[in-house]
Amino acid sequence: MPQIFRSDADLPEPVRQMRLRLMEAARTGDLNRLRALMDEQPEPPAVSLGNAGDPIEYLKALATDAEGREILAILLEVLEAGFVRVQAGAPDELYVWPYFAQYPPDSLTPPQLVELFTLLTAADYEEMRSYGSYTFFRVGIAPDGRWLFFLAGD
Repeated sequence: MPQIFRSDADLPEPVRQMRLRLMEAARTGDLNRLRALMDEQPEPPAVSLGNAGDPIEYLKALATDAEGREILAILLEVLEAGFVRVQAGAPDELYVWPYFAQYPPDSLTPPQLVELFTLLTAADYEEMRSYGSYTFFRVGIAPDGRWLFFLAGD
């Protein structure tokens, strides 16, 4: 299992900066603030496993509120969780939030389950257990600070 990190001090500076910028954008309550971060990159982050079209409109459509603030709250909660470093040292190395995305649901300890339940319900967890993997939202950031994805599903 990958090591779980919880401190910004464990992040490369570009990753730390992107995480902070994403959290600041989420706290504004304006989903379009994420567009500016997307537009700074050569490629927008993946928001869907398929073709999502406009990423902001896609995220807004996932929310149960018209402005997409639910999605911003989820993004903030995900980025406040612990994270893991995946493929350390490899060309496709990345940092992933929350760390649950890299752990089999059945392997979580009772304290980790309490932490997981700040993001989703026990019913969601049972569904993930039956599926065999974490399927809620997750964020990936490359070591150079590129925002790679904000996805749900597996």
